[in-house]
Amino acid sequence: MPRVERRQDWEHGLRAGVRTSTATGWSLREQRGGIRLEVRRTGQSSTSVVLPFEWSKLQVGAILARVRNIYVLTLAGHDLQQAAAIADGKAPRRQTSWADALVSFQRQKQEHGAAIKGGTWARSYQPVLSMAVALLDGSDVPRTPADLLDACLRDWPPGSRTRQIRAQSLAQFLRHCVEREHFPEGWRPPADLRPHIGVSAAEVAPGHRKGDAFTDLEILALIDSLPSDPPGLRWADALRLMAELGLRPIELQHLAVRIEPRSGRPLWWCSYRKRSGGGMTAPRWIRPLPLTDWDGRRQKWNLLERWQAGLIALPPLGNGPGASDAIGTYLGRQQGWQSLRARLEARGERAVPYSFRHSYSLRGHQLGIDAGSVALNMGHSYEVHCRSYPWASDSGAAVAYERALAVEATI
Repeated sequence: MPRVERRQDWEHGLRAGVRTSTATGWSLREQRGGIRLEVRRTGQSSTSVVLPFEWSKLQVGAILARVRNIYVLTLAGHDLQQAAAIADGKAPRRQTSWADALVSFQRQKQEHGAAIKGGTWARSYQPVLSMAVALLDGSDVPRTPADLLDACLRDWPPGSRTRQIRAQSLAQFLRHCVEREHFPEGWRPPADLRPHIGVSAAEVAPGHRKGDAFTDLEILALIDSLPSDPPGLRWADALRLMAELGLRPIELQHLAVRIEPRSGRPLWWCSYRKRSGGGMTAPRWIRPLPLTDWDGRRQKWNLLERWQAGLIALPPLGNGPGASDAIGTYLGRQQGWQSLRARLEARGERAVPYSFRHSYSLRGHQLGIDAGSVALNMGHSYEVHCRSYPWASDSGAAVAYERALAVEATI
């Protein structure tokens, strides 16, 4: 008759001690004379780690102390394997608090690399990071970076520029904590922030696009409809610059005229550098593409000469991303803009401040300029250009082939 193994009293006591000093799902089992610590959580795969102790009554005190230390380390954000290694003296233990890490991160952002100004920190970083640290040092700590992102972003509309900026700022902070402050790898932010940023209700509507290009005649008619008072004249020049140079709204604040080395002539220069998935875009020269009027003549606004003479005064555009909002607010009060928006809606399109920039791309295509050259002047990559503007890829390729075949036929 096989012998029935009965657990000894010390074994019952050891397991009971683990249950009372940890949380539900933590347990020990004997494995070949050693010990394996297992953790089971609802809805997650179980994890386990071998502890450097013998399954022995003499080791009960040391085992319980080690399990308790590992449990406390997991509460600080370490996963089970990391916590066990730290408790065993085989991994560096984080000494920096979240608040200390925030101070270090601010110093890194303002004193090193592409250093930011104090105003940028106060506007784009401080609000969301202060909220994050308060949550992380509070009693109800988010369990994952994803939970932290959602908790810190839910007060701003999905898809909004503010929500996007704050998601990126918080992700930068978490990466700094993991890579520079030795926080647990489990606090590394998700690579894709889009699920946390979300999209606005307007963007998920059927047939939505971020914005469509205006025709030259539509831009000219809009500018002619603006008031002729001093504010109206300043806004008209701002729209002329965006349309003729293909500017992002924010780039109005980073515009200058310099001597272009190749030609020795004055040319537009934009110093704005946009953060993108591939890093930072570079400052660039911009070659204007004049609009064509009702009689087929190129519009002569003499913008460069007037700029050099100090005759162009831009309207107040706010700070940073606020430039687009300022333009949208002013135009929203103008009857000409309202009529233009209605016209585009009737043909299934959408008018936005970026539409002036989109019209530059379309004009370049219509003039036969290759997509790579237009992309260079617009300050983005060829790949982004072709992805954003279908006429730069599909129809552009068709035109290129037609021209090549026409040349061959003449030969």
